[in-house]
Amino acid sequence: MTTLPGTSREVRLAVQPAGLPGPEHFDVVEVPMPVPQVGEALIRNRYFRISASLRMMISEGAERVEGVPFPALRPGDTLCEETVGEVWSAPTGCGLSAGDKVLHNLGWREFAAVPVCDCTLLDDALLDVAAHLGHGWTAYAALTRGVQILPGDTVFVTSAAGAIGSMAGQIARLLGAGRVIGSTSSQEKARRLVSELGYDGAIVRDEKSLTAQLAEVAPDGVDVCLDTVGGPQLQAAVKAARTGARFVVVGALSGQLAAQGTGRTAPVQLDSFDILLKKITMRGYSADDDPEVHGEWTRRFADWLRSGDICFPHVTIDGLEAAPGALRDVTRGVHFGVVLVRI
Repeated sequence: MTTLPGTSREVRLAVQPAGLPGPEHFDVVEVPMPVPQVGEALIRNRYFRISASLRMMISEGAERVEGVPFPALRPGDTLCEETVGEVWSAPTGCGLSAGDKVLHNLGWREFAAVPVCDCTLLDDALLDVAAHLGHGWTAYAALTRGVQILPGDTVFVTSAAGAIGSMAGQIARLLGAGRVIGSTSSQEKARRLVSELGYDGAIVRDEKSLTAQLAEVAPDGVDVCLDTVGGPQLQAAVKAARTGARFVVVGALSGQLAAQGTGRTAPVQLDSFDILLKKITMRGYSADDDPEVHGEWTRRFADWLRSGDICFPHVTIDGLEAAPGALRDVTRGVHFGVVLVRI
């Protein structure tokens, strides 16, 4: 280990944005090196994930909403997100040693003092430690616990080029789906879904009718929908549903990424007759409901990576100072797959 510096840098919320966040809403500040308290380890962070859901936590009024994935943040607070770090020092006998790689939630900073109980020790099952920051386990849990895929099912994944969707289509195929369809924001992303991730077809929002596009790429209808968006894409999926279709809703990007507002509402109008006559089941689901799935997913992910059956679509941005801009780009749908910051 090199000599411990006297200061660390972190990203703080400067002002709560009225709409989508931009770099002007954050400050990159230099602070004294965190001092671990009893039961804490000092971690040098290496990678952290950028998630669109952070938008909900930083907007005005977030503290009054229950059930959001992160604590609400106020101006002056340091941002948080899942991160991979390297143990710099740890209490004797705690099970962690200097140099160990761990997963924890105090990202958006160079160094963090983290309770040992909040650190997950990482092994070498995944050759690229950054792969631990993927959202594949969310997709895997949703497609194994939130809904069951039957052999030959046609599966529709909304926001298929996003952090969850870019893994979900691949996982659905490996779980036995016969046909996998995705929605995305551009023709270029649609092309990549098919050529790189094995999707059978893709529809593009903001072009012609989503219902008409789904009818073209899934003429026999949809058996399973993994929805991270809501809005018109969920409407189109209900119209395309076959009798007995199963829907699992794991996100609401149509609200989270709306240009105005707080990002915490995502209204959608669905036809109750479709739901009734087609006997559609629809379930809201969080992978946090089944935490044991994380270890199962990591083992299967490692096996699938070694066999070449799956890939990990991601973009790596270098430098803590680039993180606010990376969040802006994520909320605007610029990238393909998971977005990580390397520091």
